[in-house]
Amino acid sequence: MNKVVVIDGCRTPFLKSGTNYMDLLSYQLGGFAIKGLLNKTGLNADAIDSVIMGNVISNVKTPNVAREAAIAAGISNKTPCRTVSQACISANRAIADGCMEIMTGQSDVVIAGGIDHTSDSPILFPRKMRKKLFMAQKLKTLGDNLKFVSSLRISDFVPERPAVAEYSTDRVMGQDCDIMAARFQVSREEQDKFAVRSHQLAAKAHEAGHLSEEMVDVHLPPKFQNIDKDNGVRGDSTMEKVARLRPAFDKKYGTLTAANSSFLTDGASAVLIMSETKAKELGFKPKVEILEFAFSGQSLEDELLLGPAYATSMVLKKANMTLAEMDVIEFHEAFAGQILSNLKALASDEFAQENLGRDKAVGKVSMDKFNLWGGSLSIGHPFGATGGRLVTTTANRLIKEKGKYGLLAACAAGAHGHAMLLKKL
Repeated sequence: MNKVVVIDGCRTPFLKSGTNYMDLLSYQLGGFAIKGLLNKTGLNADAIDSVIMGNVISNVKTPNVAREAAIAAGISNKTPCRTVSQACISANRAIADGCMEIMTGQSDVVIAGGIDHTSDSPILFPRKMRKKLFMAQKLKTLGDNLKFVSSLRISDFVPERPAVAEYSTDRVMGQDCDIMAARFQVSREEQDKFAVRSHQLAAKAHEAGHLSEEMVDVHLPPKFQNIDKDNGVRGDSTMEKVARLRPAFDKKYGTLTAANSSFLTDGASAVLIMSETKAKELGFKPKVEILEFAFSGQSLEDELLLGPAYATSMVLKKANMTLAEMDVIEFHEAFAGQILSNLKALASDEFAQENLGRDKAVGKVSMDKFNLWGGSLSIGHPFGATGGRLVTTTANRLIKEKGKYGLLAACAAGAHGHAMLLKKL
């Protein structure tokens, strides 16, 4: 198997949905990220063997959004592109697929990442209206058209509201997290404290220039307004401020609020990976080697967001390594309750024995290593793009902090999880 190395990664600034990216299409955001990566690395676009991008909310006009994004970035139409989807770990899946292409010799140079633009969410008519519109394609005569018009009702035009809900259980993710937080006895105060930590650390990372190093500026037409910073970070967050908010999901007993939950976000990410041999041939100095990765599936009923615990256990077993060996740890922060539940699961002997096939706990995560530049709660979470940010941030932190091994992990809808191990070169 060929060794896979990460040359570099970048992302657009992550913005709250409904703000500055509102008039863009998904593929344009992806194009900004890919073009930014080409500019950052100096890579000749003709050297790219494959482009793979993750995406969750698909625009019907660009179902293979990777293709449109790549062409918008100036990549040759001779380069095959594909779009993959696995909820919040779609970019993780894209990068893993790219790794497998390189490991097996199918490709040497791959750009992988993801795009999500919740401001561009498709709004659907009710099914009865969709059926009427579908049948309307066959209308020919004036009488047919008049009959169609007379069949329309006001209720036909009421759109279906988009929701981040689990199809199998019909619960939104926040409801599942409220249940999980109660199961692991994660208090509201603990969640608020973690959320404040995320925002304050992200603000410090912005000030120190750490996050700007992983971002590429976006120049918005028609006036080419320059976007160079995430707009969801609240560095002035305090326990007093967030404690005032009411529960967002379970209004009576819930502990999740708007402050300790991630927000709808628009953004894109891209990561350049190569075979070690090709990187040397082209004269690139890799940042990290991708040692191992794993994907997990859990119960949809009561383990929807426990993917990081399961996948971390799996990837450490595959690599024959321990949690204590990790110098940098980056987990996707869907909710503060989700993060804290997973950390408690990893530190629990009982959970390890009953669920992970281990005699003892995976281990206790040191907060001195964990998400030190903020996370999805503060930076934002474009569903299909977060995995690219996690890889880039982990690699950059390993270099900044002079570490050797890095672990990243994420949960996803459908009760999936992902974890990946990186080694600094």
